[in-house]
Amino acid sequence: MTTIPEYDIVRSATCPLDPAPAMRARQEEGPLTRVRLWDGGTTWLVTGHAEHRAVLGSAKVSVEPARGTPRLSALEAAAMESAASREKGSGGIGFILMDDPEHARLRRMVTSAFTIKRVEAMRPATQRIADELIDAMLAGPKPADLVEAYALPLPSLVISNLLGVPYDDHEFFQNNSRTIINRNSTPEQRGQAHQRLAEYLDDLLGEKLVKPSDDLLSGLVERVKAGELSRPEAAGMGVLMLFAGHETTANMITLGTLALLQHPEQAALLRDGDDPKPVAAAVEELLRYLTITHGGLRRVALEDIEIAGQTIKAGEGILVINEIANRDPAVFPDPDRLDLERNARLHVSFGYGVHQCLGQPLARMELQVAYSTLLRRVPDLALAAEVEQIPFKHDGFVYGAYELPVTW
Repeated sequence: MTTIPEYDIVRSATCPLDPAPAMRARQEEGPLTRVRLWDGGTTWLVTGHAEHRAVLGSAKVSVEPARGTPRLSALEAAAMESAASREKGSGGIGFILMDDPEHARLRRMVTSAFTIKRVEAMRPATQRIADELIDAMLAGPKPADLVEAYALPLPSLVISNLLGVPYDDHEFFQNNSRTIINRNSTPEQRGQAHQRLAEYLDDLLGEKLVKPSDDLLSGLVERVKAGELSRPEAAGMGVLMLFAGHETTANMITLGTLALLQHPEQAALLRDGDDPKPVAAAVEELLRYLTITHGGLRRVALEDIEIAGQTIKAGEGILVINEIANRDPAVFPDPDRLDLERNARLHVSFGYGVHQCLGQPLARMELQVAYSTLLRRVPDLALAAEVEQIPFKHDGFVYGAYELPVTW
């Protein structure tokens, strides 16, 4: 009788930027395998790139937790049940855990804010923010924590400006966001953090009902006035964009900088060029190499679906692992090597299909500005601690580092 291995996403202490060794072992077994969860149940695990796209691109799978997507721990299962009860009839966390057509209806209302044209218009302001943050860091003490000095405030300022959220409140929304994505948060802690953010966004919507401005929240207010959107739905969408707009990009800036400092020959390619095309290509490779989604994307089959010659039956759960799909040697030769000249556009760091990340044009632009500006402005940037001393976010649904000590 074949023993089904346990689901294990623990990364190696000696290779913290690589996917968990257990994920590599599962990928070597095949692109679609089964793993055992904390409660003794099993679920399908997708580690192949082609299979990743096949599952996420299928209309036969659902993202909605209530339909039975996998839970990765007892805490998460309890949190899901608590969230389902709390969010019934409210805006929840926007459209991220909804299926079409409701997902598409809500998503369309904010798509225009993230078009490439709109995002490119934000590049000069993003560049000013990056330069001002580096000015402040260089004027301060050494060593510095790159997370607090640069990686976290840059996307927080950008998303605050886009949404119309006062940046003065950044500690409030950052702290509550950390609670929501921490695997060790209790259902009560996670629920309270979400409620605080929802009430905060609802208050802002109330202010913009009286005094609208040229920002995304004011645009949602217009939808509320027109009867296209309820106020709780608008608040939920605000929570989603505020959270996703700073937490994910901040961790990518942090880990990308660490990877570049570990590979100085690759950093030189990014630092010494002024052509935007190689910079954009380098960001794609960093996104492939450093996928920060930690724990997989959860789906459940709505009907039987054929993947990799096997049948996933209706009702069975599926875990789709971005970080190991991005290390699939069938698509990316020598996948564990960071190569900024690689064509990495097929990476799945933003997901795939109808639920792929809405804000990916914004994230790409921010990362292009963040990496190139930092390396150009601080050419002698160096780690101020051993990699073994860096506190990585093994406890989060988004992978990153709590601190990154640097000097120059």
